[in-house]
Amino acid sequence: MKGIILSGGRATRLRPCTKVTSKGLLPIYNRPMIYYPLNTLLKAGVKDILIIVGPEHAGQYLNLLGSGAEFGARFTYEIQDEPRGLADAFIIGETFVGKDDVVMILGDNIFADDVSQEIKNFQSGAKIFAKAVSDPERFGVVEVDKNGRALSIEEKPKQPKSNLCITGLYVYDNRVIEVAKNVKPSQRGELEITDLHNWYLEKGELEVAMVENEWIDAGTFDSLLEAQNLAKTKLQQDMII
Repeated sequence: MKGIILSGGRATRLRPCTKVTSKGLLPIYNRPMIYYPLNTLLKAGVKDILIIVGPEHAGQYLNLLGSGAEFGARFTYEIQDEPRGLADAFIIGETFVGKDDVVMILGDNIFADDVSQEIKNFQSGAKIFAKAVSDPERFGVVEVDKNGRALSIEEKPKQPKSNLCITGLYVYDNRVIEVAKNVKPSQRGELEITDLHNWYLEKGELEVAMVENEWIDAGTFDSLLEAQNLAKTKLQQDMII
């Protein structure tokens, strides 16, 4: 399985902190933010990883992470010239992924759960990771039945059908490349990852795994502070890098 870390975008909500650097390079306690999603992939045994970054800060990522040899891995880098949506990562990464399955994690997502087995046990279709939250309207939301099977997915609904938000960790079989290439831009001009999920959902091939412990999307100042505290108090013992 190949891995992708998507760490592009402009992080305007974190200005002025991100005026001269990328969000993924901001410190979360004693490590750069990107170390946490990288740690999630490495713990799951994913060692061949594509890091997608914006053009302004590509050199900073390369200086920080290098070839990946330091981490017992191999890193490839690609530029996302414009933030065209999460599904764009699979178009950018088509050559890198080749004929393999792929797991993608967003560069600002921090998980307290060890999801290694969920990634290692993946067989086919798609797998998303859902977390119960108090403000699901801010996220993509998945509705599940009593057996945990996905019923519907909505992007930032005003009236969510559940409190289960879709976190920034996704596993797909190789078909995701062609699916992504056929996604049409949404009203906001982006290739929405929700369209990928719905394609698998319609085929009955979308699995939902539950995130039990803390999960943080560190894209605001409040969540950045929360991530700092979580990293200091709970995550240090689980870091392998």
